[in-house]
Amino acid sequence: MGPPAAAALLAILGPKINSFGIPHRRGRANGAAGFWRSLATWVMRRPLVVLVPTVAFVLIAGTPFLQFRLANADTLVLPPQDEARRGYDALVANFPGQEQSSITVVTLFPGGDPQSAAHGAYVKDTSARISGLPSVLSLGPTRSAGRISAFSAISARPASTDDARDLVKAIRALPDPPDGELLVSGQTAFDLDTIDFVASHSVRAVGFVVAMTLIALFLLLRSVVLPVKAVVMNLLSISASFGAMVWIFEQGHLAQLLNFTPQSLDPAVPVILFCIVFGLSMDYEVLLLSRIQEEYYRTGDNTHAVAEGLERSGRLITAAALIMVAVFTGFALADVVIIKSVGVGMAVAVALDATLVRALIVPATMRLLGRWNWWAPAQLARHRHGIGLARMAPPANEGGRP
Repeated sequence: MGPPAAAALLAILGPKINSFGIPHRRGRANGAAGFWRSLATWVMRRPLVVLVPTVAFVLIAGTPFLQFRLANADTLVLPPQDEARRGYDALVANFPGQEQSSITVVTLFPGGDPQSAAHGAYVKDTSARISGLPSVLSLGPTRSAGRISAFSAISARPASTDDARDLVKAIRALPDPPDGELLVSGQTAFDLDTIDFVASHSVRAVGFVVAMTLIALFLLLRSVVLPVKAVVMNLLSISASFGAMVWIFEQGHLAQLLNFTPQSLDPAVPVILFCIVFGLSMDYEVLLLSRIQEEYYRTGDNTHAVAEGLERSGRLITAAALIMVAVFTGFALADVVIIKSVGVGMAVAVALDATLVRALIVPATMRLLGRWNWWAPAQLARHRHGIGLARMAPPANEGGRP
């Protein structure tokens, strides 16, 4: 249901919306300290004592991601009891050599016949070099068609192993023919090319997302410092979720509980997880910082604004996070490991973001930064007043030195 439909429904129901209310404890009296205000006040009285160990914990939780390994999905993404997986395991166990990999070596001669003497000599020499490389068991017959010559190199190592990848890299390092090109294909080569493509394009994608987020938050919050802090907070949550994903699905912890075989991460998983988690975390950040901003512009007191903002938005963020965690945890019941890993990663990120980051790290950092939270260069400060996204007048010293 979109905002217009929700607004129309609320107008129709009117006061009846509160009918059949669920009993709950009496709300806090006006001005009385609730749980979230008390927590924020406690944190801001000792910001360094809270900030240092909390950030250290989140960073340590993310360290397993430093050992991550990517590989395209294969039969191992299915649970051990699945029929297709059982058939594959039986084939490998009872028929030796099923895990061997085949690497196709193609020589392209755009300007000539691959069966000419010079081209034939190049193919023969290349075949001899490849046969002497580690892990190569045998070479298939050379086939020629048109301007293409091709043969297969059979490796003793499975296609997704590092040895097979090293073999593909070694073949690709061989010199090209003077008037042609040496190409390598097969599952291992496909793995390497997919990972390289995702890695090279992810840098630009992440940079674009971060840049657009910084601009949008600056227009909303009228601050240079807060958008940067918000992005850093989100990256902390994401790093911890990536670490949990590697610890669980690649290193094999909780494998029996979640019913999967430990394996490398699919190249698409980190990209999907980053985009979804970054957006969800930024939603919570905007809710919290917008409320803090309103209170700060009303009172000019940064410490009070943080406590009041967390008090007013804490229950909303917690309730939304609980719903998201419940939904994402349900993904762990899926049979395919890719879906499991994305769900668990998102659940961990949202849980950490709504607890440690929002309740502890954000109040501590905003207390330490003080009025610097709301600083922007004078030229940018003048420009941002014309965008129409913030209607309240900032404190008198806003835009200058805190």
